[in-house]
Amino acid sequence: MTHDASSVPAPSRPAPHPTPRSTPRPTPRPGRLVGIDLARGLAVLGMYAAHVGPEPAIGGPLGLLAELPRGRSSALFALLAGFSLVLITGRPRPHTGRAGRQAAGRVVVRALVLIAAGYALTALDTDIDVILSFYGLLFLLLLPVHRLRARTLTLLAAASALLMPQLLYLVWRAAYDGDWADAFVGADPLARLTGTDGLFELLFTGEYPVMTWMPFVLAGMALARLDLGSGRIRRRLAWTGTALAVLGYGGSWLALHTVPHARAAVAAATDGDAGASAWWSDTVGGLDDGTPAAWLLVGAPHSQSTFSVLGNTGVALLVVAACVTAAARMPRLTRLAGPVAAVGAVALSAYVAHILVIARFGMAEETEPALLALGVLSAAALLAATLWTRYFRRGPLEYLLHRATLVTRRIR
Repeated sequence: MTHDASSVPAPSRPAPHPTPRSTPRPTPRPGRLVGIDLARGLAVLGMYAAHVGPEPAIGGPLGLLAELPRGRSSALFALLAGFSLVLITGRPRPHTGRAGRQAAGRVVVRALVLIAAGYALTALDTDIDVILSFYGLLFLLLLPVHRLRARTLTLLAAASALLMPQLLYLVWRAAYDGDWADAFVGADPLARLTGTDGLFELLFTGEYPVMTWMPFVLAGMALARLDLGSGRIRRRLAWTGTALAVLGYGGSWLALHTVPHARAAVAAATDGDAGASAWWSDTVGGLDDGTPAAWLLVGAPHSQSTFSVLGNTGVALLVVAACVTAAARMPRLTRLAGPVAAVGAVALSAYVAHILVIARFGMAEETEPALLALGVLSAAALLAATLWTRYFRRGPLEYLLHRATLVTRRIR
């Protein structure tokens, strides 16, 4: 199964309209927001690689490179979605009074538009697991905690990473053993309207279940409360990311190699390899024979385990730390990476565009055509985003999303 990511684009360059400028010129922005755009751009390109690039099963160095963005790019986007939520509602301090109510209204409108857009893209019937509807629901559910401090949000992210995967496992087992899930779906108007499993899928059984993707968004919200212009904060962020990556992937490797029969149970329940890669790689395959308890020890992306959440969060924090450090300390490198940051600045448009391209042309099966498709798609996105952001302040879909939120100005 393929994986993807997307995010609500951060309004990192505030302006009322994407109106053309008479002469193209760069818009000055704080370095830390340029770094966030750079991280988001890397996540978009990683998503492209996961969708149209070669399969990791080919092995060798190319297979390793193909594996790296899978699941991890979507986790990075989820983390940056949390960052965006805080940007909308006030950073470093949340808006209050009428401004706070209007900001909350903007989040609600964006969330509803994302949910609708996600189902519209899903209806195209590509092989892509569209993430937008999951993001929209996450925004609605986490809006009530947007005023919390960084420390409190960090504690919530840690608690949800430790507890939610275990609760989700219990839901999976209960759904597998009974018929209550069918009754839940049958009574859900969203399921009837969209022809999907509706809220049950968004919460529990989809590729990005809200229960286990909540920690990523909470971590991004906590990140947005920090002063990323501080070198000390950036170093602490890098060390935290390293520790979480080691704890997640290393802990899964240790558990799978020390718990008796764990790897055999995972291999018997999946359609991938023998379970040797289950601590970090998608090549372990998906579940096709129930959910054994040993699955809680798997660290592979999209396994929805605590190990997976910790490892993917660590990688996302490392990428963000590297990008904001580059933006703050390496201006020449940042300028060279400008096209990547431009993609990040129009992330929603880039995400939707690549799904439309896949719906029209499909995805290549062989390695060489897949590499060619990835190169063409990435080059087109980099060029188009660079040209667009030289003349406009928002991407095309970002502008439409902004227009949809103008109704919140009536909130008193």
